[in-house]
Amino acid sequence: MPRNCRRNAASAADANGNPQRLKPDYVATLRHDLKSCPSANTDVYITQSPPGVELMNRARVLLIDDNPLILDLMKKGLQGFAELIPCADSTQALVQCVSAPPDLVICDYRMPGVDGKQFVEALRKQPQTQSLPVILMAAQSDIDEKLRPLSDTVEEFLVKPFYVREMATRARKVLERIAARKMASSAPPEGVIRGRLAEMNMIDLLQSLELGQKTCALRVVRDAETCKMFFSGGQIVHAELGGVIGDDAVFCVVSWPDGSFEIDFNARSDKQTTTRSTQGLLMEALRLLDEQNRDSAG
Repeated sequence: MPRNCRRNAASAADANGNPQRLKPDYVATLRHDLKSCPSANTDVYITQSPPGVELMNRARVLLIDDNPLILDLMKKGLQGFAELIPCADSTQALVQCVSAPPDLVICDYRMPGVDGKQFVEALRKQPQTQSLPVILMAAQSDIDEKLRPLSDTVEEFLVKPFYVREMATRARKVLERIAARKMASSAPPEGVIRGRLAEMNMIDLLQSLELGQKTCALRVVRDAETCKMFFSGGQIVHAELGGVIGDDAVFCVVSWPDGSFEIDFNARSDKQTTTRSTQGLLMEALRLLDEQNRDSAG
């Protein structure tokens, strides 16, 4: 990595996934874990998204679990990320998804009536919910033996038992990807989108432009530094960061944890300074970061 860039460098289930009463020590662990979640300090579950989110309106997340304790812990763990809609009945949740699709569903697998697998299959049969993102919570044995056919139709599997912090982190990452897809699929009339890296990290941002095969200019600003990248059909063709150009400029900004960005869908560049595909650049940037972290640890 260029030298001038280095500084930037719960669930109640047994081993087979069968529902059971939560043990007191596990409940205590979950509640202790919640104390470290900055959003878990109030009982209000419908809240504003973090300030500065300009990529999408407040996200709506449907939480489905027949265990009221787990449902309550999920609400507290995710509070502040989105508007939360708790539901203990999977059949009722299915009707709600079809009538008013949320942005994301987090659903348990083992539930009475309609289980998680049947729930996802039912969603995929309805035009309005065919592409609705779902995080499915299940024991590893259930994932391996019964749920692998759903791998291509769910956003992620969340292995039970899990910590609330892990669930909250995974859900926020999915919400970031959803925002990225919405951003990549449409632009406002003026053709410019603005946002903050605190709400969408660089990797998701670059991947969304690649997947959307966008032709545009991406301008990223952090403190006194500004990086410009130009895309053609989703591929980064030119990048510049001060005196650093091409691949090295991309490697620098991938590690930026904060800053602001602006995407201009009307901008173009005839320059070709990069030597890899967008995916290739990201993979090499992550390899360099990993190498840098190992060197720092040593």
